Amino acid sequence: MRLKIALAAAGLAAGLAGTAHAGEYVSIVQETAVNAPAETVWKKVGGYCDIGAWLKATCEITQGTDGEVGALRKIAGRIEEVLVARTPLSYTYADIDPKILYHGTVEVRPVDAKTSKIVYTLFYDQASIPAEQRDANKARRTQMFAGVLQTMKAQAETP
Repeated sequence: MRLKIALAAAGLAAGLAGTAHAGEYVSIVQETAVNAPAETVWKKVGGYCDIGAWLKATCEITQGTDGEVGALRKIAGRIEEVLVARTPLSYTYADIDPKILYHGTVEVRPVDAKTSKIVYTLFYDQASIPAEQRDANKARRTQMFAGVLQTMKAQAETP
């Protein structure tokens, strides 16, 4: 009897594994140098809803506490993201709509006592994006986040 149960469980697991989505993952990593110490930069750009200012859109915390893992933010009244990880100088968020499984990380890295860099990483699954639109989609995201980085840099370097 135990053997039959074990074989049935193994068969079910194999069947489920065969239906798993492999994904077509893309990473966009951009960074910019900042003429300010990392801790100073983080105080200016490390708020979870600071993205509203970078995107010139609204941002509100709709659940949880700003800056704590599990906080849910809504950007421009339509994009919902959850804070899934944080360190003293970074946080990672995920879109709650799993269609493209995107995650982003905002990080400030110290370079020396007076300078740092902001690193923005975006990771997503492009499988649901039509093949003929993927290059343009990645280029649009790359351009948008390059602008975000420049806005963050300006904000961080303002006395």
